[in-house]
Amino acid sequence: MYSAEALLGDVVEQLKNGKMDLLFSINHICDVIDRSEPTINALVPETGRRERLLRQARELEKRFPEQDRRPPLYGICVGVKDMFRADGYKTTCGSNLPPMLFDGPEASSVTKLKDAGALVLGKTLTTEFAYFYSGPTRNPVHIEHTPGGSSSGSAAAVAAGYCSLAIGTQTIGSISRPAAYCGIIGVKPSYDRIARDGVIPFSPSADHVGFFTQDMDGARIVAGVLCDNWNDALARKGVGRRPRIALAAGKYIEQAGGETLQCFRDDVKALRELEYEIVDLVCLEDIPEINALHHDLIAVEMAETHCNWFDTYRHLYREATINLIEEGRAIPAARVALAKERQLELRERMRRAMESAGCDIFISPTTPSEAPKGLESTGSPVMNLPWTFAGMPTITVPSGNRSEQGLPFGLQFSGIFNDDERLIYWIHEIVHRTAHKA
Repeated sequence: MYSAEALLGDVVEQLKNGKMDLLFSINHICDVIDRSEPTINALVPETGRRERLLRQARELEKRFPEQDRRPPLYGICVGVKDMFRADGYKTTCGSNLPPMLFDGPEASSVTKLKDAGALVLGKTLTTEFAYFYSGPTRNPVHIEHTPGGSSSGSAAAVAAGYCSLAIGTQTIGSISRPAAYCGIIGVKPSYDRIARDGVIPFSPSADHVGFFTQDMDGARIVAGVLCDNWNDALARKGVGRRPRIALAAGKYIEQAGGETLQCFRDDVKALRELEYEIVDLVCLEDIPEINALHHDLIAVEMAETHCNWFDTYRHLYREATINLIEEGRAIPAARVALAKERQLELRERMRRAMESAGCDIFISPTTPSEAPKGLESTGSPVMNLPWTFAGMPTITVPSGNRSEQGLPFGLQFSGIFNDDERLIYWIHEIVHRTAHKA
């Protein structure tokens, strides 16, 4: 689905084993950026990017001359959403506010990637404060359409082949939706499985750190690096059997449009032909209330995050962000308390529903429609919202089908809270089997 290939699993293997020269890899990436970035606009501009990366690559080669001692992400370039602090880079959060407001220690997620051998490609563009105000980034699959938000730059950078890995955040659907629109993999682990320190918050009760790749082989490697207390032994508990899949039916799935649902049904049929058992499970009939509670929660917490900045710098905020902050200031505390209570209730309810149905994972469309044309809208996150609200892990993978206009759709798989290891294993197997069948 992506416009240029950059499979993390393959690049890792070639760089670690010396089958690909690291400096050649850096120059190739920079050539791709020079050729495509004037159109795609995925990256925060940086003078001397190539020279800086080549210098850091030479330093990495000196640190790890022996192939068998090279770390898991040796030489991999990673895009960092401009909500994360990264040493040597300003953090602007896609806003016009003074960057010094966001200064502080580097995000531990960025440090973990660097310690694992990754090189920071640069900052990737985001919508303002990870909300809905669109940035200039275009979808590499079809430049006349949005790449989605708010992790637009990270998704576009991976899809365009600038990097094999990029990190982002999701407060409603900001990893899952861009992954679907750009035809790549989007992994949103369980709430707090990847530390959020050093990330400028939108809504601390709903913010998740996640990442993008083009391949599930690469996603498994990155999950082991970034997710706290990752345990491969838990993933191996899924070995030897196929997961029983619950199709999230009822009012929730009815939020998706006709063409999306038809493509989704075709994907479900293909999985059944591969002997996956998929059963309808009606479990989100209160989705309108969940949507409303989530909105109120993030509005209040956005207002709280900006309480020391907003009155002074209001003139620098975009209208959509201003409206959300003002709305959040007016929402009563009791509403927030109810939302937080319902978050935990929904998480447990979904676990019980899965257990009662004898299922392991949920399947649903990632988006209600294809990527909207133009950059005015980043698309709707309603299909992602309940899983984010409940803090459950999700993985979006490209659908086997495209829209009539040739745009990608995504398949969204959701697992039980903190069962990320088995979810990664099972989706890896599903992607492998469907690719082999094709």
